[in-house]
Amino acid sequence: MPHLENSWLTARQSGALLHVSSLPSETGIGNLGTGAHRFVDFLATAGFAYWQVCPVGPTGYGDSPYQSFSAFAGNPYFIDLDELARNDLLQEQEISELRELPTDHVDYGQLYHRFWGILAKAHSRFDAKTFALENGKPFHAFYESQAYWLDPYTTFMALKARFGQRSWVEWPQEYRDPKRIAKIKLSQPEISERSRHAFYQYIFFHQWNRLKNYATEKGVQIVGDMPIYVALDSADVWSRRDNFLVKTDGDLDSVAGVPPDYFSETGQLWGNPLYNWNHLSKNGYKWWIERICSSLELFDVLRFDHFRGFADFWVVPSHAPDASEGTWELGPGISLFKAIEQAIPDSKFIAEDLGYINETVFNLREQTGYPGMKIMQFGFGHDDNNVNLPHFFERNQVVYTGTHDNNTTQAWIESLSGENKQMVFDYFDLHENPTADRILQAAFASVARLVITPVQDLLGLGAEARMNEPGTSIGNWQWRLDPERFDLLSQGSIDRLLALHKRYHRVDDTQQRNYSAPPERKQSLDQMPTA
Repeated sequence: MPHLENSWLTARQSGALLHVSSLPSETGIGNLGTGAHRFVDFLATAGFAYWQVCPVGPTGYGDSPYQSFSAFAGNPYFIDLDELARNDLLQEQEISELRELPTDHVDYGQLYHRFWGILAKAHSRFDAKTFALENGKPFHAFYESQAYWLDPYTTFMALKARFGQRSWVEWPQEYRDPKRIAKIKLSQPEISERSRHAFYQYIFFHQWNRLKNYATEKGVQIVGDMPIYVALDSADVWSRRDNFLVKTDGDLDSVAGVPPDYFSETGQLWGNPLYNWNHLSKNGYKWWIERICSSLELFDVLRFDHFRGFADFWVVPSHAPDASEGTWELGPGISLFKAIEQAIPDSKFIAEDLGYINETVFNLREQTGYPGMKIMQFGFGHDDNNVNLPHFFERNQVVYTGTHDNNTTQAWIESLSGENKQMVFDYFDLHENPTADRILQAAFASVARLVITPVQDLLGLGAEARMNEPGTSIGNWQWRLDPERFDLLSQGSIDRLLALHKRYHRVDDTQQRNYSAPPERKQSLDQMPTA
């Protein structure tokens, strides 16, 4: 296993956090088209070396990217429909109704009712034998390379359509029994539905690979996020039941969560099924390795969400009203990461080691050598020896002003009161200038080799720009960087951000020589380099 001084973090660099759904676009939600490419241009020009996103899998009720129908599939909402129009699979008037949707937030209800019918029209004009995307692999080559997860996923989605999008635990018994899944006979409408979802994945992966190659050319690496748990209502649990502590009919005796913490006085009741770690260890963690290999096709760096759950994890009775009632149980520990290292050597990982961290968790992260995380907002309101205070940071760490789960830094500053406010204002010298810029500068000045900042903090936005509030299920994951704010960021902040990078030595001379002005907002993908 790697050691601390052998971390892949060897240079002082920075990144920005912005989920794909938050990218500017004219079709209701961020996608992998022009807005994504322009954002890469902004990152490279302003001195950033990394772009972090939330999980990119297909989402369902609640719209959380951390509750996906598949640990392997991509979210069809992120498909750039304009490219399908350029390839004669859609007509402009068919896309136009999406251009009526808001640009400053995602209206998931309207998107759901409008998007899928448009995408189905593209599939109806798709001929796998003759269709070819520019610089893309043929459909059949894609399907064969991904069949190990694509077969069960497309079947799962076809059956969800048959049973009114209900969770598989509510399907008839013969469709829930894992011993019968391989014998399921699909009707013609279900076969067509499978074909549609395979097509959607083909387009998604093509567009993602092109974006990733474009980012690589610009010197920007993409950081992905891997939730430790998968959703109960997912193709993974439905088709690979032996990997999880789930009964044949889908019942659960206990579920995943976290105890009371900074975010919630009653903890967070996630409700995900727990892993059958005994079974997984006996086959060398095959499913986990497949999952990570698949993710590393999309990302340059992978963040293990809730890393502490690999050391020990919080088990909540399935009938509990919240997560305050539970027990700690041991996770797989270092054996999982030894298997990963053997199967996928020299990969880049970040350990999200937040929450209640005991010696077992600390030792596991030290054994792996993965850089851990520090959150600037977490350094206050506890004790004087809080390890999240910037003067306690270490080199092998990734520092965030906040994450997708935090309020924006500006809103956090404005929410402070009493002794805590005094402490923060004194520490960052905010009395004359109580803005997020001071905290951003402190993060850049720290000894930590990588700093990642939510775009909301780069713009100094308030609580209206918060992405997610843990423990709540309404109003999350909707914020978007609308075109006007993106112009302000990409045209008005370049000099300020580049100066910040130079001042704190987070950009090297080679990167500076490669900088170029970002393209105008109306530039199309036809004008952009392709891989």
